[in-house]
Amino acid sequence: MKDKRSDKKIKYLPITFSEKKDLENRILNSVQKHKYRKRRVRFLAAFAASTLFLGGLGFYFSQSTSEPMSITDYVNSNVSEHNVNSDKVTLILGKENEIKIDEDGAMVTYSNSGQDISVGSTKTISQKTTIKDEPVYNTLLVPYGKKLKTKLSDNSVVWLNSGSKMVYPATFSEDKREVYIEGEAIFEVAHNKEKPFYVVSGNQRIKVLGTVFGVTNYQDEGSINTVLKSGSVEISYQGDSKTSEPMDKFRITPGTKASYNKKNKSIISEKVDVESYFSWRDGYLVFKQDDLRHIMKRISRYYNLKIVGIEKISSNETFSGYLDLNEDITKVMESIKESSVIDYGLSENEITIY
Repeated sequence: MKDKRSDKKIKYLPITFSEKKDLENRILNSVQKHKYRKRRVRFLAAFAASTLFLGGLGFYFSQSTSEPMSITDYVNSNVSEHNVNSDKVTLILGKENEIKIDEDGAMVTYSNSGQDISVGSTKTISQKTTIKDEPVYNTLLVPYGKKLKTKLSDNSVVWLNSGSKMVYPATFSEDKREVYIEGEAIFEVAHNKEKPFYVVSGNQRIKVLGTVFGVTNYQDEGSINTVLKSGSVEISYQGDSKTSEPMDKFRITPGTKASYNKKNKSIISEKVDVESYFSWRDGYLVFKQDDLRHIMKRISRYYNLKIVGIEKISSNETFSGYLDLNEDITKVMESIKESSVIDYGLSENEITIY
């Protein structure tokens, strides 16, 4: 059987030379456009990939080089408005969550994770320790007339005196432990050679490995004092601006007080009876020929009383003795009166020197 298709003839139509050239040009143009589109697609894909990589690299560098906010920056931007003019100890978690501590003598104790906090014998509080990879800072405000003992997440113990403020992270970083102090505090630092403990107060920075020492830095006093009871501390002082180079670091030995004069920036150290600087945590004061004006300032903080006429006390007037801070203020003032030449008057909120 014959294939019918074989009977069909293919007819070739004649084509002119100009038509032939026009057809060739259209074919060539079509091929070139197709190649260009392929190259353009490849180029755009490569550009997009490189942009994504560079953008990701920029993000990586941005993330890896950004440092968490330092404790000093946090204090300057968030804590300056917090004051100790209250009738109760206040614990502030983060920037806003304020907790008033009603129980007298209550101890604030942190778990090792920093997430759980025991306040006294009845209250337990939970918190986050980081938010968006930034540490959560806590603040303790101890008003005049109060004092507080706290145990931090690293098991270090801190006693805060009247009119004091401490800022610290809920849990410490991997390489250091750092707190900020205004007022007066005694530290018993848990030893950890791999993670030194730092205390920042004003422009003073103390590096500690594990020791017992006290820091005093009230705004109405002209010096920052550091008294070492045991162990070793390294002290450095920053200039007036953040860009200032720190002054030479130096160490003090047990039984020594280092005093930094805020006005003339001088530093002196001397041997002292350390117990007179640590006795307040046990509820009494010991004085040995101490400046009576300074003693009256301390008494005003412990009893939350204003002193009127303190300038009437001679700058040469001193006092030696033992004062029980659990006693009524009248008994304390009578003890001072018996051993000095001052007279005084008491009202509800102030002591007047005559």
